[in-house]
Amino acid sequence: MTALADTPTHPTPLLWGQAARSGVAAAAGFAVLDLRRRLRNRVEMFFVVALPAFMYLVFGLGSEETLGSGNVAMYVMLSMAAYGAVSATSGVAGSAVLERTLGWGRQLALTPMRPLTFVAVKTVVAMVVAAVPVSLVLAIGAATGARGEASDWLLGGLVVWAGSALFAVYGVAVCSVFRTENAAGIASGLVVVMAFLGNVFTPVDGLVLDVGRFTPLYGYAALARYPLTDGWTASGAHDPLWLPVANVLAWTVIFTLTALWGVRRGRERV
Repeated sequence: MTALADTPTHPTPLLWGQAARSGVAAAAGFAVLDLRRRLRNRVEMFFVVALPAFMYLVFGLGSEETLGSGNVAMYVMLSMAAYGAVSATSGVAGSAVLERTLGWGRQLALTPMRPLTFVAVKTVVAMVVAAVPVSLVLAIGAATGARGEASDWLLGGLVVWAGSALFAVYGVAVCSVFRTENAAGIASGLVVVMAFLGNVFTPVDGLVLDVGRFTPLYGYAALARYPLTDGWTASGAHDPLWLPVANVLAWTVIFTLTALWGVRRGRERV
């Protein structure tokens, strides 16, 4: 009787603590493995890291003409860093949807990691991967003549990196809607098209610029360059600050609603 009396009658908090610790350990281990896997993927890293850096060297190197508080090289550098960051976040987030759709979710269900933890881990991995092209392109720009004030570098780099989280939602939206092995390719292909229309790759004007102002990458890239240009584009057009802000907010709502609809539709099929 004494032994029974000494036995804890409420072991639940202890079990919860053990489950929480095992869940954190599983999440940390999965994050490290997923990050290493992505960084070792040479094809993905080429398009996410090497291609934006190469494009900066092609279009921005030696562009010393004054633009805003800096020069054209700085303008191109921020644009290419934005493209690399968007490619990273949309790709990682989109792959998370495909992994769960193609059966990886069943394997994860056998671990202590909860679905929300899986999403959080993928978000962290996406933002870490996005930091790689941003850091590399900015470092190359600093070494090859990109010129701007300290606030241009700090605010521009921060907006490029943090703002790319919007395109993690975009990646989830596209892959949730299409739900095929080609969904990631569709998402990355659309990013290229949006980059052309969004005044990221080359300066656009006229009708193309008018249409481009309504595309997702336009507001994001314009905000990243705003400290440098004060709203002026390389073609000489001017945007008030509210325009890129409204663009980003509108597409955040659109991507979020689309992602929610796609996820719910997928659950109904199951």
